[in-house]
Amino acid sequence: MRFVDDDYKAQWIVDNLPAATKEYDPNNPGVIFFGRGFKIGFRDDSGADVAYYIYNHVRIKIMHTQPNEDGEHLIVGFEVEPFSKRHTWNVFEEFSENVQLDSCNANNPIAMDDRDFQRIDEEIVFTYDVVWMESDVNWANRWDMYLTGNNPDQQIHWFSIINSLMIVIFLTAMVAMIMLRTLHRDISKYNELQTAEEVHEESGWKLVHADVFRPPEYSPMLFAVFAGTGVHVISIVVLTMAFALLGFLSPANRGGLMTSVLMLFVFLGSFAGYFSASLYKTFGGKDWKKNTLLTAMLLPGTCFSMFFVLNLFIWKDGSSAAVPFTTLVSLVVLWFGVSMPLVFVGSYFGFKREPYEYPVRTHLIARQIPEQVWYMNPWFTPIVGGVLPFGAVFIELFFILSAVWLHQIYYLFGFLAIVLAILAVTCAEVTIVMCYFQLCSEDYRWWWRSFLTSGSSALYLYIYSGVYFFTKLDITFYISTMVYFGYMFLIAVGFFFMTGAFGFYACFWFTRTIYGAVKVD
Repeated sequence: MRFVDDDYKAQWIVDNLPAATKEYDPNNPGVIFFGRGFKIGFRDDSGADVAYYIYNHVRIKIMHTQPNEDGEHLIVGFEVEPFSKRHTWNVFEEFSENVQLDSCNANNPIAMDDRDFQRIDEEIVFTYDVVWMESDVNWANRWDMYLTGNNPDQQIHWFSIINSLMIVIFLTAMVAMIMLRTLHRDISKYNELQTAEEVHEESGWKLVHADVFRPPEYSPMLFAVFAGTGVHVISIVVLTMAFALLGFLSPANRGGLMTSVLMLFVFLGSFAGYFSASLYKTFGGKDWKKNTLLTAMLLPGTCFSMFFVLNLFIWKDGSSAAVPFTTLVSLVVLWFGVSMPLVFVGSYFGFKREPYEYPVRTHLIARQIPEQVWYMNPWFTPIVGGVLPFGAVFIELFFILSAVWLHQIYYLFGFLAIVLAILAVTCAEVTIVMCYFQLCSEDYRWWWRSFLTSGSSALYLYIYSGVYFFTKLDITFYISTMVYFGYMFLIAVGFFFMTGAFGFYACFWFTRTIYGAVKVD
């Protein structure tokens, strides 16, 4: 009964096609679309007592093509129509092969309007029938019924994009006001020939020009590793999205998405090494081996450690979902045999290139930072800044979580690509705005804050995953709970590096641009 209340579905596969059932949009009864799987039962609240019924008969419809030149038929459709029927039979005895059901036989098939439903608390007999139907659908188009049907959720996706666009428009207006009015006025004022008294009264972001490009106070090497890892994650996401948009990652290829992400994770390690090394060299770092090793170990080590620990619990429970030991060995070989050498190759070229050029020189003695107001606290601004990037994606995040944890099909990669672009713009703009306010208050410690301002959206993502767990999932077993929060932690970590890199590199471009536009004595 609990499974019926929670809308559990049975998932069948025939020739790599999931079972499809016809569903109706409650807002548009005339619109039919195909859902994946079929419900195991239903409840009736019309009577004095709540009654639970089970679908104990299924009609399996197999659609096939005309025979080809070899006389073979190709399966192009798999539909399931469930029924609830209290069966009767002609003899009152234990079942055997010769028992004939009166309510389900070749001469008396189950009808659609039959109201003699099978209650869950009674003796249940399960039956099925198979219907073979010739179809004009081509083999290449057999997934169209799942992917291009009249799915009512598409309206929600459009609402998500419109919501995100409103956030981007608001931020763009703020950035435009800062760039076109405030900054233009500031730069014009700073570049005018000033008297000694005017110079003495000068205030604002120009005063920190000799300190703004001072290396981060806390671990420049770790910051470079974070930035390089963020570029690594961005490259994986962008290329995966490109392959999906081109049709290479169709849901018809089971496991294709995960395999592609894993291979890109391994072979794009050179991006992490290159950007981490070039930024570390810009900071004046010399210990390139330690920097490269930390880049090669940080994200892969975090992912593998979490995956290994969770797999130990799954293996101890005896679940078939446990990854074999040979697969774990293969992952280690890919990590140390392919990914790590590629990180060193990228790091080599990163240290060979010239460091980033700064438009102003940095003084040897650091400038004293004035006392800041409460809302410019180094911990407050990043937490506030992460709200908007998360707000741009949280609706689409709901469908992604449903696809991952409720075994639904996610195929709207066009929507996802638009949301990803909006996320990148949002991270860049909110970080630029926060950085400008910080520099105007004569606080030049913007490196880590630029990364954390947009990267803190990962914190909201992880909190939202907890809300989703308690409101949408019915998981009570502790190992399943550990698996959920463990994997969502890894997703949040990847999201942190990606959004943090978006914000940092946008802020890096912003600071170099504005300080390159002013005349400094």
